[in-house]
Amino acid sequence: MAVRKISISIDQDVLDDAKACADAEGVSLSAWLVEAARDRAKLLGWERLFREYEEEFGAFTEEELAAADAWIDDMDRRLAETRRRRGR
Repeated sequence: MAVRKISISIDQDVLDDAKACADAEGVSLSAWLVEAARDRAKLLGWERLFREYEEEFGAFTEEELAAADAWIDDMDRRLAETRRRRGR
């Protein structure tokens, strides 16, 4: 995959937070920003998918939303445990 160097403008407090996160994860700032951009792009894709689903089938029920929240909480717990084991 070709890598392209770019210049961006970023608020100092956001930059400080991003650097701290990258340091905490033991990756470069560039690598951390690439991962953050990929995560955001995936999130927007999921949001579009959910909107399309609801347009076709109606709004999610409270039960479906609660089940999704529980699943997300479980995934967050598993990720935190994996990072803890890896020393991140």
